[in-house]
Amino acid sequence: MEERSKAELFFSEAEKERLRAAVQGVESRTIGEVVVMVVDTSDDYPEAEIIGGIFLSSLVSLILTFFFFHASIFWFVPVSFVLFFPFKLLLRSLPHLKKLFLGADRKEEAVRTRAFVAFYEHGLDKTRQSTGVLFFLSLFERKVHILADQGIYSKIGQETLDRYAKIVVEGIKKGKACNTLCQAIQDTGQLLSTHFPTIAGDTNELPDAVIIEKAKKWSPRLPGLKAGVCSRFTLSRASLPRIERRGFARSNGWSPAD
Repeated sequence: MEERSKAELFFSEAEKERLRAAVQGVESRTIGEVVVMVVDTSDDYPEAEIIGGIFLSSLVSLILTFFFFHASIFWFVPVSFVLFFPFKLLLRSLPHLKKLFLGADRKEEAVRTRAFVAFYEHGLDKTRQSTGVLFFLSLFERKVHILADQGIYSKIGQETLDRYAKIVVEGIKKGKACNTLCQAIQDTGQLLSTHFPTIAGDTNELPDAVIIEKAKKWSPRLPGLKAGVCSRFTLSRASLPRIERRGFARSNGWSPAD
């Protein structure tokens, strides 16, 4: 039986149903579309495996050559090389150890990029009157990002998005992730129904269920943008003018102890 990922276990089945019902309730009153997405990680961070593998293999090699090979450089280099590969695999299998070799800016960049890509992957950029909202939770980085299309952002502003992101993070810290996320969704729905009420012929354009993504290697591509504007690790400047017209709120993350 395949082991379930952290993203799959983050919300219980009952909580996922509550979130689906909250999204469905919002979308019954507005033409806006709300999507909740939970991912194990926003990137596989291969550079952290390489840096960590070099550091750990060099450290262990230094200790071994000092005590057993008279601190000979001729032993240090080959031993380091041999040990690099098992330590690289160790870091791959222990993601939390990998964090030691990642900076805060690198993780922030990865989550921001993944949230933007998810916005396009799941069609939030194609909603009527640009009214898509993405609540994006990345568990490895412990980040909550909210991305609102330009139609909504022009009405509610950055301060509102930042407040929603902070509310969700505080709820996660207190073990009330589902409650606070439902509340943020409902608050968003209230604003959407005021500015973008439902109209005759409106259809549900996107799925209401929580989107779960296991850890995997992926190559971001932004539909509708020219090929190559999104690199492996970061958005190129060519893509930002279009994307930055959308509202983007980020959290400071929740404590690793939570």
